[in-house]
Amino acid sequence: MSGLSESLSIALSALAASQQAMATTSNNVANANTPGYSRQRAILAAGEPVVMGSLSYGTGVVLEKIESLRNPILEIQLNQETQQQSKLDASLTELQQIQTQFGSASSGIGADISNFFNSLQQLSPDPSNLALRQSVLTAAGNLATDFNAVANNLRTQRGNLDLEVEQAVGGVNRLTQQIASVDHQISALENAGQSAGTLVDTRNNLIRQLSGLIDVQVIPTDEGITLATSNGTTLVSGSQSFALSTQPGGDGVQHIMAGVLDITGSLKGGSLAGMIQIRDQEIPGIGSSLDQLAAGLATSLNAANAQGTDLYGNQGGDLFVAPPAGGVGAAAALKVNITDPSLIAASSDGTTGSNGNLANLAAVASQAVANGQTPIDYYSNIVFQVGSITSNTSADADASSLILQKLQDQRGSVSGVSLDEEAANLIQYQTAYQAAARVVSVVNSLLSDAVNLGLGGTLQ
Repeated sequence: MSGLSESLSIALSALAASQQAMATTSNNVANANTPGYSRQRAILAAGEPVVMGSLSYGTGVVLEKIESLRNPILEIQLNQETQQQSKLDASLTELQQIQTQFGSASSGIGADISNFFNSLQQLSPDPSNLALRQSVLTAAGNLATDFNAVANNLRTQRGNLDLEVEQAVGGVNRLTQQIASVDHQISALENAGQSAGTLVDTRNNLIRQLSGLIDVQVIPTDEGITLATSNGTTLVSGSQSFALSTQPGGDGVQHIMAGVLDITGSLKGGSLAGMIQIRDQEIPGIGSSLDQLAAGLATSLNAANAQGTDLYGNQGGDLFVAPPAGGVGAAAALKVNITDPSLIAASSDGTTGSNGNLANLAAVASQAVANGQTPIDYYSNIVFQVGSITSNTSADADASSLILQKLQDQRGSVSGVSLDEEAANLIQYQTAYQAAARVVSVVNSLLSDAVNLGLGGTLQ
């Protein structure tokens, strides 16, 4: 039969449980604005009953555990979308920088091509005019300068991306070390039967940061977690991290190495994948197209100039320095070959008043100089391709941002702290605490009465 001492024990367990529940609620309120925090909930359970004959008596309440509320599937989706968002953002930033070099077909190199052929038209009525001839050389020089500038800017941007790749790999290594350390602490606490909810939040936040740099998947194990890239490269296993490294490759850029394995081309997500895509695919592709245009234009104009004679009566020479073999590096190397305006081969019959060969030079504007296209058409195609991929990437980034925001909102509905809900919980636990305290007071009074039974006066 339950007595006063048992009642006091029950009340004390209620006091302790309510106190812990209020502490949990207070912690939630304190972390309402902490990024990545998962709200906690006190899980209460009835104590083991005492059975006496056909009767069983309750023994109060116990705090089973402090549970962190989170949805593992949402955490995985957030990591995956963070990888996609970071890749697109990194790509878009670089593409927008490239796009400034190719504003439109009517500016930059496109305008220079048009201005050069316009200067030939202006020379045609007075082919021996040195001032007009100098205008042709000036236009040719401007064209070469802009080709050089764009090619060099692309090369500089690629070099900067190479440095950013190195820095990002360093960031990956720092995060994997931290994740391994936290995972070790989590395993130690859980093995001791203690709650590790706060540390799990810390680990999830670190994994989310890592997802912003590289594609990573989380694999739960008996020893904690394993983190690996999409191609299976292990980054963290339990309490051990595996560092990536960089080393220069034959293409002159830094390659990402996992031990002796080159994983540069296998990365699918995170800012690293975005930077590598622009560094190793987009910039070389655009640079190659620019080289092809510069080489084709220089070769065609040189051939046209060689068909005529200059003011000295000599056969025309190269208007531009001959492009490198195969055209590789032609845009960066493009340079006007002559400085004397008299060397422009405008004449078709050897006389100074002839302008017959200017028609051959001007005709290059409508000839196929690169990939079967005219100079302006080919350059317009480069501008279109740059604009198209930038626009598509921007649209994809916006869509990914909306998806990521929706996932974050869903996580907030599960793991976020509602101050209204916590205020209600606080009142509930406060009331329970007050009730338990009242029971303790009543039991204490009854025990005092029982002790003083049969005494003439109150025992002090």
